[in-house]
Amino acid sequence: MLQQHGIDDVVLSCSYRVEDIRTAMAESMPTAHIRYTVEAQPLGTGGGVRYAVSQDHGVVWVLNGDILTDADLTGMRRFHEAHRSRVTLLLTRVDDPRQYGLVETDADGRIQAFREKPAPGEPVPTDTVNAGVYLLDAELLGRIPADRPVSIEREFFPALIADGIPCFAWCPPAYWRDIGNPEAYRAAQMDLLDGLVRTPLAPPGRARSECVWVADGAEVAAGAVLIQPVVIAEDVRIASGARVGPHAVLGRGCRIGPGARVREAVLWEHVEVGADTTVARCVVGSGARIGSRAALGAGTVLDAGAVVTDQARLGMLD
Repeated sequence: MLQQHGIDDVVLSCSYRVEDIRTAMAESMPTAHIRYTVEAQPLGTGGGVRYAVSQDHGVVWVLNGDILTDADLTGMRRFHEAHRSRVTLLLTRVDDPRQYGLVETDADGRIQAFREKPAPGEPVPTDTVNAGVYLLDAELLGRIPADRPVSIEREFFPALIADGIPCFAWCPPAYWRDIGNPEAYRAAQMDLLDGLVRTPLAPPGRARSECVWVADGAEVAAGAVLIQPVVIAEDVRIASGARVGPHAVLGRGCRIGPGARVREAVLWEHVEVGADTTVARCVVGSGARIGSRAALGAGTVLDAGAVVTDQARLGMLD
């Protein structure tokens, strides 16, 4: 999304599993200029930004790493400039705003207040919440203390409002989802398969039909059934009698046994699914091995390398 909007100078603020992140980003953004800052001690959402970014001039995009959105960043920048804003926040409307930080604005979009998650029984004044995408003047980052953790949402932004610095909110129609837990991550994958997210990305390989993608080098045996939408990565083997889909993502090197069923599930690389096993509404980590005649239902999350024995039953089964 950043590259689509002409942004190719990217800084990733990291502290955990940094080398894994470097590997993943090298594969997904090979033409971008990516730099990494590694916090020796957690600095919070505000302190981490100050540590990562030069404060001399220009504007800086700040994006939370655990959201999926197709918001028009070019349109957001136009809004920022037209309102002579110094900080612009992306907002989104949600059905249940109680689990998020609320942002109140006036009729022109100028931010009036930030509110923490409402307590049970407390009135909810708005359904617009902080969507975790910010555009701000870089020199403002100098206001963030450098010697302690700082919250950008609870300290930095409210202080700017209190000092009268122009801060505006932009709430366009756009896809947005918090993907900070395994079930939300799986749901986001399903939304991508359904085309609910505007994205220039497409799975590699050949499309057998409009919504069935099979990478070059994958093998689907005669008698196997693919039910759209599905994405099959390279070096996958699907045995005769297996049914994959609807809504299935199979990572590189997966093996799906005869008679197996995989639907509404995300399988990472080199997962093995035994004969006559059902995997539904699950997230399965890389290298997991699932035995024969087993059943994995909703809520199941397998760690990388996990082993599930024959005939095991896990999760909520239909």
